[in-house]
Amino acid sequence: MSKSLALVVGAGACKEVRLPVGAELKRVIANALDIKYEFGRHRVSGDSVIDGAFRILEDDISPLLDCAHRIAAAMPQALSIDNFIDSHRDEVSIALCGKLAITRCILEAERSSTLYFDPSNIYNTIDFTHTENTWFNAFFQLLTENCSSADIPKRLSNVAIVCFNYDRCIEHYIFSSLKNYYSLSDADATQALKSLEIHHPYGVVGALPWQDPTAGIAYGGSPNSHKLLELIKGLRTFTEGVDPAQSNIGAIRSALSGAQRIAFLGFAFHRLNIDLLFPPLGEETEYKDIPVYATALGISMLDKELIGDELSVRTRIPRERIQMRADVKCADLFHEYWRNLSLL
Repeated sequence: MSKSLALVVGAGACKEVRLPVGAELKRVIANALDIKYEFGRHRVSGDSVIDGAFRILEDDISPLLDCAHRIAAAMPQALSIDNFIDSHRDEVSIALCGKLAITRCILEAERSSTLYFDPSNIYNTIDFTHTENTWFNAFFQLLTENCSSADIPKRLSNVAIVCFNYDRCIEHYIFSSLKNYYSLSDADATQALKSLEIHHPYGVVGALPWQDPTAGIAYGGSPNSHKLLELIKGLRTFTEGVDPAQSNIGAIRSALSGAQRIAFLGFAFHRLNIDLLFPPLGEETEYKDIPVYATALGISMLDKELIGDELSVRTRIPRERIQMRADVKCADLFHEYWRNLSLL
């Protein structure tokens, strides 16, 4: 189905709800994997749940500890944890340790974000005053503009989201927002969200309970070591993400090529991710003369122009139709181009 709007969401978009990104996330991962012991028995650093997962996997955890220490030591040099894992793609234990750390740290980050609430009380929900100035709220306003609750499934069906993040911020926020705004039940909000096409090329740290009541984990949940080992099965490395046999790369490219507009939010435009989104040069894919909007905070003017040129070549979209803004945050992009992005 052709989409009115396709959103491509990168790590920078989550900063608005206080998730760690970039160097901060690398430090958190390094600290979690810096598992050390005093007198060979008493753990004095590193994460206890990851330590427990190692002990479930192996009687002798020395090789896994060695991998964990290698990752921790290399984080200041690495572009990201994902890049480090990709650079060591032939070492299964590096991917294992990396996925354990990513899952554990992202769940902890969810718990520290402004979207978290204690789910033990069924009446608790997100404090929406803390998200009023974020792109999450701006996007929800776009979704609900002149829209009744009965029309929400159709409105959601006009949007496709490609999220490169492991967290569940988008799904968690929209689910909670639909319940709060339209007074929907869990069942009705869940049913409505089945109309939203959303892809995570590299997977997520687990399904949310309303997505999978049996195997799901709450937003910001604290898994034990056994659960952590189950959750990492939902993550994919760079290599796995671009492998059509292991990912939904075909559906992602179809969603983008069929969209009437594309918006990039907090996306760093790494070449490997561009290759995932768009088919190789020479393969005929029609993107038509559609507008593209993108945040480019932290990207230099020269690189911004180069990225815009590369996008134009890959998609055959005229360069003047690609708006890259280094002066606006994700929320501001919606405000600047509200009528251009409107779903009405």
